[in-house]
Amino acid sequence: MRVEYGGDPDLDESWLAGGWEPLLREWIEAATAAGIAEPNAMVLATVEITSAGPRPAARTVLCKGLSPEGVTFYTNYESGKGLQLAATPYAAATFVWPALHRQVGLRGPVSPVPPEVTAIYWRSRPRNSQLGAWASQQSRPIAGRDQLDRALAEVTRRFADVEQIPVPAGWGGFLLRPEQVEFWQGRRSRLHNRIRMTLDPGSTEPSAAKIERLQP
Repeated sequence: MRVEYGGDPDLDESWLAGGWEPLLREWIEAATAAGIAEPNAMVLATVEITSAGPRPAARTVLCKGLSPEGVTFYTNYESGKGLQLAATPYAAATFVWPALHRQVGLRGPVSPVPPEVTAIYWRSRPRNSQLGAWASQQSRPIAGRDQLDRALAEVTRRFADVEQIPVPAGWGGFLLRPEQVEFWQGRRSRLHNRIRMTLDPGSTEPSAAKIERLQP
């Protein structure tokens, strides 16, 4: 079950001189070049408020936007994560590429993206994915797969003559603006490289961030 890490150059603080976003982008591109499936996948953790108190909730989503502002993902705002983020607009996201011995974790406040940003992304989605978003009341219980299939058939007929399917009400993007970003690189003897960047909330300039090396 154990894997020996190492081999590539050691992660260094200087790699973050240009900020967290260029290095994360470089690592996603390296994962893409290595043939890793869905290299933009990230585990998104939110907080669910229950009668017993706050509880963590995590699932894998796809990062669909990356900029110095943060990472963007899309969902139904009435889904589990959508409602959780409405109640507690803060989240953590982790990209993991085991084959490359790398991961990146971000955490920070989350807010909906403007409707025009959602519209641009929506138009880039395959038609079948658009129909699926209309058919599914995401995260709500359903009696069986056959009901879901019937819902899809119904919206397919509904939009059969519609060239541009509109964005469903309550569907859109979220932007996670990181307050902290940690880069992890596996190393021999479990003496891994961990470098954390803490950002100045009032600036996206790399020079305004604090960079620290953490013990593994």
